[in-house]
Amino acid sequence: MAIKYTYQGLLIYLTIAAYLFAFVARIAGRKPVLRSLGEGGKAAQILYLAGFIVATASFGYRWYHVRHVPFQNLFEVFIAMAMAVYPLSIFCRRFLRVGGEAADMLIGAIVLVPAGFVFHAEPQRLPPALQCWLFAPHVAVYLLAYVIMAKAAVQALCQLKTAGDSTDSSLIPYEEGTYRMICLGFPLLTLGLIMGSWWGKLAWGDYWDWDPKELWGLASWLVYVEYFHVRYLFGKRYPRLNSSIAILGAVVIIITLLWVNLSRLFSGLHSYAT
Repeated sequence: MAIKYTYQGLLIYLTIAAYLFAFVARIAGRKPVLRSLGEGGKAAQILYLAGFIVATASFGYRWYHVRHVPFQNLFEVFIAMAMAVYPLSIFCRRFLRVGGEAADMLIGAIVLVPAGFVFHAEPQRLPPALQCWLFAPHVAVYLLAYVIMAKAAVQALCQLKTAGDSTDSSLIPYEEGTYRMICLGFPLLTLGLIMGSWWGKLAWGDYWDWDPKELWGLASWLVYVEYFHVRYLFGKRYPRLNSSIAILGAVVIIITLLWVNLSRLFSGLHSYAT
């Protein structure tokens, strides 16, 4: 673990700080005194927006620095995910009535920790396999789907922990929030799988190579297929079962994103992701 004494590192650490302070302000704002004044919520929103602005600047700086869309490795992917958290959070609250902004703030900070302290930031040349027009859209839809499914898992955890209803009357219950988030993220997972297969045909001559990353990507997709199947059969009668499957899907995504890329047990065509 090493601190990055660069402009890129400074932007990453400022983003982490803004998201963490926003999280603290949001939690503190739930106290009766601050809630009555409305100060905690305002401060949290300002810090949250500031974090997004700095995260966008960090992503743009990286793009300028490497001269290509910064999706090549996990360092760049985590920077992009941190930038995607804020607009997704606002969209879900305003249009889907799904809450969890405090958890979103924390997620935004957490995904930047590996970029800020673990992964190397040295620019790399794009390997031939990534010099394809499908590179950017394929990775973009997947990372957005991963952020959405992380938010779905938070809703599922809240459902397991509480009676199932949000304390905010303007928001839908947690089980329904989980369902809406998965409905939003699943088409992106599907599109990512299709685009990846097409890209494989262009890069390696076949739509499917039984690569570990491909297999785990398919496994995460199948978990959410199972979620829809169970919810179609039983509806909301077994909310804990629905939530448990949603959490399992997030666990498989973490394996796909991290363990498959970093573990020596899963060497394959996607080794450039490290």
